[in-house]
This record gives sequence, structure tokens and C-alpha cells, in this order.
Amino acid sequence: MAKESYQLGQVTMRSSGGPRGRVLEKPHDFKEAWRQILHYAKPYRVRIIAVLILAVGAVLFSLFGPNQLKNITNMIVEGLNGASMDLTKILRISIAAVALYLLSSAMMYFQNYLTTITATRINHDLRRDISQKINHIPLSRLDQSSFGDLLSRVTNDIDTIGESLSHSAVQMIRGLVTFLFASAAMLLTNVPLALVALASSMLGFLFMKIIITKSQKYFVLRQRYLGEMNGHIEEMYAGHTIVKSYNGEQDSLKRFEELNEKLYVNNYMSQFLSGMMMPFMEFVGNLGYLMVCVVGAIMTANHLISFGTIIAFIIYVKIFTQPLGMVSQAVTALQSAAAAAERVFAFLGEKEMEDETDKMQDFRAEKGEVVFDHVHFGYTEGRTIIRDFCFTAKPGMKVAIVGPTGAGKTTMVNLLMRFYELHSGEIRIDGTNITDMSRANVRKLFAMVLQDTWLFEGSIRDNIAYGSQNVTDEEIHEACRRVGLHRYIRSLKDGYDTVINDAFSLSAGQRQLMTIARAMVSKKPLLILDEATSSVDTRTEQLVQDAMEELTRGRTSFTIAHRLSTIRNADVILVMKDGDIVEQGTHSELLRQNGFYAELWNSQFLNAVSI
Repeated sequence: MAKESYQLGQVTMRSSGGPRGRVLEKPHDFKEAWRQILHYAKPYRVRIIAVLILAVGAVLFSLFGPNQLKNITNMIVEGLNGASMDLTKILRISIAAVALYLLSSAMMYFQNYLTTITATRINHDLRRDISQKINHIPLSRLDQSSFGDLLSRVTNDIDTIGESLSHSAVQMIRGLVTFLFASAAMLLTNVPLALVALASSMLGFLFMKIIITKSQKYFVLRQRYLGEMNGHIEEMYAGHTIVKSYNGEQDSLKRFEELNEKLYVNNYMSQFLSGMMMPFMEFVGNLGYLMVCVVGAIMTANHLISFGTIIAFIIYVKIFTQPLGMVSQAVTALQSAAAAAERVFAFLGEKEMEDETDKMQDFRAEKGEVVFDHVHFGYTEGRTIIRDFCFTAKPGMKVAIVGPTGAGKTTMVNLLMRFYELHSGEIRIDGTNITDMSRANVRKLFAMVLQDTWLFEGSIRDNIAYGSQNVTDEEIHEACRRVGLHRYIRSLKDGYDTVINDAFSLSAGQRQLMTIARAMVSKKPLLILDEATSSVDTRTEQLVQDAMEELTRGRTSFTIAHRLSTIRNADVILVMKDGDIVEQGTHSELLRQNGFYAELWNSQFLNAVSI
């Protein structure tokens, strides 16, 4: 199996039982990140065009105001100098200016409205696509990832992109449009004063460019360490019992402090550098006012411009410098969004499993024969775990797989379910290679009971019926009777409608029994039992074993066992060591051989006796 490369930021990949962790890095690129965001927004280009038109309209109508104020000011100055003051005309101009400002505000409102809707839809699409992407990525990829980091991409990173699109992008568009049209309006009004105002702003743009260059790397690192810290927190909270049992609080806290300090430093540096923009832009604006007043006073004294022109230019400078502050704020958020987008689109760009629309979708195992034909497999290239594995499970056979840790027992299950693909060889079910079936089809054939139980927040009924179609209440009740849960469930206030959540706790054994009942109602022709009785006591174990005996009757089953006492009735026991079958036979046959299985049995038996 080819070695895959994942560009997910510097994330430590880890897994239990799979490939070892490694550190990966992804270079950051502000322009490329935003090119991807804009490409992703293409379905909403009509709305985006409307936003641009509204932004242009809002700015244009607001720029008519200073010219009207210039006219009013000149009329007032003329009146103060002895000329007659036309109050009706002043009122008419004032009403026109108010109407223009109202129209500008209305267009600005609809611009914000459309932008918010579009940003929300893009957020929705990103979360939908990530959710779908997870279902198309090889399980080996997810096994290698920090769940906290993946969760951070779905929540923090997408929220960052959405906030930037709905607020910062609007500010950026409005700021740039205002800057361009305000510049044009000033040049049309008076070229010398316009050049004075523009010259002062160039200093601000030069400073902004320097800040963007220096701060971008800190925004990227901030998002990365946020993901790593979320992963650490999720891991520690999920395993808090183990952490406390092994007095690992200090080590956990030390790691948290390290990540928190790195996050603090990068967050501080990114905000500190970007925070310098706003006060500097305020200084640039005030400098523009001062220069316009000084140069305007000189030009007025020489009768080159009217006093109203100075008033108009002071307002123009305010309109002109305002977008500089808006752009400086927007750039900070856009940098965060670029860093977040890199992580999100890196995940969306992951290599997917091959398309299987041309493969069998509805294969049914009528007999249940399973053949392993010269199977070779390893989680990492150059390290083979399963070597030339050959075995045939006859229909209805109860196959037990035993061996020490790392022998390859769980790997066999992963290969059966096509969670991982073989390096070479074949696995056939009723003569059909499982690679000729879709993965969904293969998994329809198996019911699984794993050592690690999984129940979702929902009713007991829904948890037991999970993954099965048209399951009746009677079938659910019968499965629960067979595993000894029915009486307990009926004693609950809401019975089978009791919702499993944080407020309702089940013991580890009860959770395991519930997953066994789930396998019973699924009526799958093949069974995989991965240490299914590991969490139950001896008395319950016997009850479960009796139920399993009935469940496996007529079905081909594979049982991974550490308690050898639970597989004495297996039709064949495969004894694995270092990826190879070193012995096989029934329980009594293997004991008579006095080989590796006998050593395992005697070690457990002697330990039990000594206890």
C-alpha cells in the first residue's frame, strides 16, 4: 500500500495499533488561501456581484453629500458677506442630501444582509463537505489523526472563515470601494488638495504592508496550536479516569501549559502587530485633516478655492481615511481566516478512497464461507504484520483468534471489514473477492461487537436498533431478554424510551450487553466479536456466552479472545504470533499438542488458580 502524504499543518498523527505518529508541516500562503475561499464561493457569485453593486452604490450616494455641503457652505458665506441668502434653495439641497444619505444607508443594509446570508451558506457548505469528506477518507487516515484537531477544523476554523466573510470581507470591500471613489471625487473637486490627502495615506498603506508581512506567520501558528490544544484537552477529558489513576495530572497540566503558552505567544504577537494598524491609521487620518486645512487656508487666502471647498475636503478626508481603519481591522481578520482556510481546505483536499459505484452493492452471503488466500498486510511501508495468511472458515464455523498483544488479531478484523486494504492476496466471501464489493456492501454482511462500546445520545430502543432496518419492538425486547437486560430496562421510568446521555449512566457491562443486543437484532450472516465479554462479570459472562452460542448458531463468526475460557467451544482456534498462524485446531487438540496455545492456557489457568 502506497505511503500517503497529508498536508494538515504541523499535527502529530497518532494511532493505537496502526502506523506510528509523525509531524507534518504545511506552508502558509495568504493569497492561495483566499483564492480557495473565493473559488468555493462560486455557487453564490450572483449574490456576491449584488453585494459589490450595493457597496458601490452605497459609497457613490454617500459621496454626493460633501458636494452638497460645499454648496450650502458657500451660500451661507455669501449671505454673511452681505448677499441675499436663499433659504428655500438651502432647504432643497439639504433634503436632497438627506435623501442621498438614506439611500446609501438602505443599500448598505441590504449589502450586509446579503453578505451575512452568503457567509452563513458557505459555512453550512463547508461543514457539510467536511462531514461527507470524513466518510470518504480511509479509516487509516482517521486513525492517524488527533480527533481534537479534526474537531477544531469543523468548529473553530470554519467559524473563523464565516466571521471573516460576513464582517471583515464586507469591511474590506466597502473600504476599497470608498477609497477609490473618494479619491476620484477629491481629484474632480480639487487636484492639489486631493494630492495632499493621497500623499498622507500612502504612508499608511506602506505601514500596513509591512505589518501584514510580519504578522501572517503568527496567525498560522495560532490556528495550529489552537487545534493541538483542543486535541490535548479532548484526550485528557476523555481519559480523565486513567489520568487520575496513574497520577498523570502534572504531566497533562505541563503539556497543556506548553501548548497554552505557545498559543498565547502567537496570539499575542498576531494581535499586537495587527493592533498597531488602527492607531497608526488614526494618526494618518488626523495628519490628512491638518494638511488639508493648512494647504486649503493658503489656497483660500489666494482666492484659488472657496471656503466651502475646504469644508467639503475635510469631509472627503474623513470618508477617505475611514476605509484605511476599516481595511486595517479587516486585514487582521482576513489573516486569521487565511490560516483557518489552509487547515480546512487541506482536509478537504485529502486523498479519498477509490470510487466504488461500479462495484457490487447488494451482494448477499448465502453460505457464509470466508477464505483468506495468501494475505499480506502492514500498517506502514516496509513493516509487514500479516505474512502469507491462509485459512478457510467453513459456513457456520465458529472461529476464534487468539495470541499475544501485537500478534495481528485485530488487524484481521480490520482487513475483513475493509477498514484497511490488503498489500497482496485475497479475502473471499462465498467465492467473491471483497475488493469486488463496495465497502458498504462488505459491512452489510457483518455484525460487530467490539471491546470498546459505543452508544450515542438517544433512546435505548434507538441505540439497539442502530444500523438495522424494520426492527420491531418485540425483536428488541427478545434480544435484551437473551442478554439479561430486559428486566433492568423495564424497571426504568421510561423503559426502552430512556435517553442515554450524561445524566443517565450505565455500567461498562450494561453498555457491552447493549451492543451485543444490537448485534443480535441486526440479523447479519457474519459476526465479529472482539473480546465481547471483557467488561462483564463472571456471572454475566456466562449469560452472554449462552446468548452468543445461540446468536452464532448457523452463522460464521470470528471471535477475538483474550479470555481463553470463552472460546473453548469454538470449531477452530487460530493461534497467532507475529502475524502468522503458528497453530490451529480445537481447544482439546491444541492442549494435546502442548505448544504455544497450551502455554497461553496454562498461564491464564495458573494465574486464576493463584488468585
